[in-house]
Amino acid sequence: MNLKIVIVEGVAPYEQVRARIAEQARSGALPVGYRLPTVRGLAESLGLAANTVAKAYRALETDGVIETRGRNGTFVAAAGSAAERELATAAQAYAERARRLGLDEDQALAAVRDALRAANG
Repeated sequence: MNLKIVIVEGVAPYEQVRARIAEQARSGALPVGYRLPTVRGLAESLGLAANTVAKAYRALETDGVIETRGRNGTFVAAAGSAAERELATAAQAYAERARRLGLDEDQALAAVRDALRAANG
């Protein structure tokens, strides 16, 4: 099992690291319990500043994708269930807001698609 990240121009490097680890964790390419490289180790292998990787790891931890176990390291968290719960809560709040604003399903879904396209570059 290997973590695979290729940094490209045009997108913030921390976002690329965050997105790639999240994608690999969701797909199972990085299984639950997989030990991630240290912040310094990953930064060196990617040619990035340690703060860039640390920012990505913090975002992933906030999203429930990874967990830090002190000196034992950083690991892929169990199934990202915290992230899925947070997403479901946000989706429910959005659906309620769209209803209050009088949007129909097609309008609400179009707004979500536009937002996702914008967020993913």
